[in-house]
Formats: sequence, C-alpha cells, structure tokens
Amino acid sequence: MGKKAISYLVFFGLLLGGFYYAMVKYTDFEEVKLPVLNTVQPFEFLRQDSAMASQKDIRNRVYVAEYFFTTCKGICPKMNKNMKAIYEQFKTDSNFLIVSHTVNPGTDSLPVLRHYADSLGADVSNWWFLTGSKDKLYKSARESYLLDDPKNSSKNIDEQFLHTQFFTLVDRQGRVRGVYDGIKKEEVDQLVTDIKILIKE
Repeated sequence: MGKKAISYLVFFGLLLGGFYYAMVKYTDFEEVKLPVLNTVQPFEFLRQDSAMASQKDIRNRVYVAEYFFTTCKGICPKMNKNMKAIYEQFKTDSNFLIVSHTVNPGTDSLPVLRHYADSLGADVSNWWFLTGSKDKLYKSARESYLLDDPKNSSKNIDEQFLHTQFFTLVDRQGRVRGVYDGIKKEEVDQLVTDIKILIKE
C-alpha cells in the first residue's frame, strides 16, 4: 500500500474518531424521544376544592394521571406513597401537575377527597383529586389514559369497578407519552426521568 493510501486511511480514521467523540460528548442519550400513544379527550370533573376542572385548565403543563379510591387497603396506599415522592420532587415546578381520579365517586365525596388530599400534604395548585359521574370517569380512564380496555365502557357501569395500579404521563399538548406501573420502583424512577424530559421538551 502506497504512502498516499495510508495517509487517506489515517485521515478518514481520525475523521471518524472525531465524529464518534462529538456524538458521545454532545448527545444526551437520556433524552430519548417518547412516543405519542394517545390524546386526552375533553373532560370536566370536580376538584377537591369544589372548583370545576377541565383539560383546558391543564394546558401547557406536564401531568401524571392515576385512578384510585380512598378506602382502598391494597395497591392504592403503595401507589400514592410513590406518587407523593414524585409530588415532593416537582411541587415547586408550576409546569407539573398530578391528577388523581376516584374510581368510587359514590363514596369519595368532595369532603372525603379534601381530607385524603390533606393527609398527603397535597396542595391543590399541584395535585388535583377529581370526582364526577362514574361513567365519565371510567370513559376517561379507558379512552384517554389507556388504563383499561375501552371495550369495557359498553358494559353496565353499575356493575363495573376499575382497579388499576398504572400511572399515565401526559405532555403539554395533552398527549399520552407513557404508562407506568405505579408500585414498581424501576418504573416509577423511569417516570421521574420522563417527566423531566417532557418539562424540557
């Protein structure tokens, strides 16, 4: 091989090495583009402070949605222990919100939700507890937040009870960007990472 060919090989080797170094140095591999899974449909529910809350009131905020009930002794305390940890991380960030919907509006009245919110130290400016008609709550869980099979909405609502341990992450445009198991540490940790990505997005 001639000197000229060797010089070309060395040059392109250095060029390739420099390109790879720049990619590693200046690319944030954590900031992976999260997929768009769905779009949240319009809703109106009552908040723990008796105010009406809608999707318009969340515009331009990243939020996490969940479904629970105050008398739950199983997964809900574990879920909301993890949710409170998320709340503590982001409670001073006006770009972030938690939205907790009751699955049992017959029992979880506004005073009950207020008491539950207070027990978690939740400020209404950053953590909403919502109630409304059972059929609309369940429809939102299924058709907006992907927390249950939408086909279940066709069944008799009085015979249904939605019980899910999953959290849904929604971006500033009202688009679902992820669903996470709310009682698994590794998934909650991933949710926190993804919240930070969407706040910066």
